[in-house]
Amino acid sequence: MPGNDIVFGAAALPEPDRAWLAAAERLPIASVWQGGHILPRTGTGEAITRLALMTAWTERVRVGTAILVAPFYQPVVAAKQIADLDAHSGGRLSIGVGVGGEFQHEFDAIGVPVAERGARTDETLEIFRALWSGEPVSHHGRFFDFDDVHLRPVALRGAGTPQGPGGPQPGGPPLLISGRKGPAMRRAARLGDGWMPYLMSPDAYARTVQTIRGHADSAGRDLDGDGFEWMLYVYCSIRHDGDRARRDVDSFLGGAYGNKPGGMLERIAPAGTPEDVTARFQAYVDAGVRHFVISPAAHEDTLEVIRLAAEEVLPRLVAPPTAPPAPADPAAQLAAPAAASAS
Repeated sequence: MPGNDIVFGAAALPEPDRAWLAAAERLPIASVWQGGHILPRTGTGEAITRLALMTAWTERVRVGTAILVAPFYQPVVAAKQIADLDAHSGGRLSIGVGVGGEFQHEFDAIGVPVAERGARTDETLEIFRALWSGEPVSHHGRFFDFDDVHLRPVALRGAGTPQGPGGPQPGGPPLLISGRKGPAMRRAARLGDGWMPYLMSPDAYARTVQTIRGHADSAGRDLDGDGFEWMLYVYCSIRHDGDRARRDVDSFLGGAYGNKPGGMLERIAPAGTPEDVTARFQAYVDAGVRHFVISPAAHEDTLEVIRLAAEEVLPRLVAPPTAPPAPADPAAQLAAPAAASAS
C-alpha cells in the first residue's frame, strides 16, 4: 500500500495463534507478519509454514514474511508455494526477504556457503519475478539452471467472483528487502518493491532512504512511480505504565543489545507510554517510514502493545505533505504567476 498514508502492521509473536490474529484483525492495522528459520535454536517455526497459517487464519489484512531467508530455499519450489498461498489469500501476500547469515549451522546443514548468500538471494528474486509473470521461463544463472518452466498458481473455484477469493496478484506479491547494510540497499533499489530494515534509529533510516534513492536514480528507476514502500520492522513496547514498557524492552532485548554504547537500545527500540512512543515514531515518519511493522518487545500481553499502537499512537502521527511536482519547463514556471493572477 504505497503512498503517503501511515499504516501499522503487527508481528504475530512468538507463533501464529488463531485467537490472537482474530483479535489483531479487529484493530485498525493493515498487516500481520512472521519470519522463521530452518534450524532455530529454540522451538519456533519456519517462514512459509507460518505464512500458510496466517493466510488461513486471517481474512482482511495483508500477510507477510519478516523475513524469508532466501538462500535457504530452492526458488522454483518456493515460488510455487508463495503463488499458491497468494491465490488462496485473495492476493494478500507480501514477501519480506533477507540473506540471513547469523546462524552458520543452518547454512552448513543446507549446503549453502554463507559467502554466497547475497548472490543467491539476488538470483532467487529474479527467478521469483520471472516465474510469477505467468509466462514460460528459461533461466541459466550461477546457481540455478532450467528451461521452459511455466509456473501456474493453484486454480480456485469461483476465483474473481463475489463468491470466491480474488486469486493471486498479477506479477506476484511485493518483494520487500530487509537488512541494514550497503548490499541490501542496492538490492532494494534494483530488485525490491520496498525497504524493510530493522534495529535502526530514525537518523540511520533517513540515511538509508537517501542511499536507496541514489542507487535507484543511477539505475534509471523511479521509486515513487513504481509504488516503492518505505517500511520498518521495529521492536517496541507500549504501556500506560511507561516504566513497565521500558522493563519489557530491557528484558526482551537487553541481553543482546543493552550493553551497546551510547544508549543504542533506546534509539532502536521505542518504549514508554503512548505519548512517549508517538514522539519516537514521528521521528521515523519524518525520516521516511510509512508502514511500521510493530514487533512487541515483551514476553506477555503482546496484543496490548499492538492495540495501544493502533488506537493511541497511529492516529497522532502526521506524514509531511508530498512535494508539489516541478514545472515541466522554465516557460511554465514564468507563466504560473500570470495564470494565478488571472484566476
